[in-house]
Amino acid sequence: MKTKLKTAPIKYPITREEAKDHLRIDLDLTEDDTYIDTLIATATQQTEQFLHRRLITQTWYQYLECFPDTNIIKIPFGKLQSVTSLKYKDSDGDETTWTASNYIVDADSDPGEIVLGYEKVWPTATLYPSNPITIEFVCGYGLTGADVPSNIKHGIKLGISDLYENRENQVVVGSANLIELKTIRSLLTPFKIDWF
Repeated sequence: MKTKLKTAPIKYPITREEAKDHLRIDLDLTEDDTYIDTLIATATQQTEQFLHRRLITQTWYQYLECFPDTNIIKIPFGKLQSVTSLKYKDSDGDETTWTASNYIVDADSDPGEIVLGYEKVWPTATLYPSNPITIEFVCGYGLTGADVPSNIKHGIKLGISDLYENRENQVVVGSANLIELKTIRSLLTPFKIDWF
């Protein structure tokens, strides 16, 4: 399965002010602001990779090589908000948008799913040889950090503080990934999607 970001989130789950408060840096001290912004981005990215989730609302494309043998297509990244379209290309490269009345979007499951409607079957066209099926979808907990569970936000803050305090290369036995820190892992693990 391949994915491609269409519309990036407009914010991070943690604001600079929240990060500085966690780091116990006075808001009036601005010399590290750009660096702190970089740490917010880095800790957020590592958290999303570990969880196999996207935290703030964003739009993605999912590409499939064929329709499944079952009646379900799982949508990656958790907290599915909506499916914008399901399109497929035939062997000539002609694209068809499959009517939404053919399927049900199950946003209550996590990860979300597209489920065939009653007595419906997947299209039987001979498919284009490369990325013939494109699903456009919106995922994430919401538009702001207030929508993200507090455990995840706290895990990101701990990651930010570890990066801030340990700016040089460290000698580490095993993985140097932030998620290897036990407290961060214990905060995040209940939200991890394991089917990938």
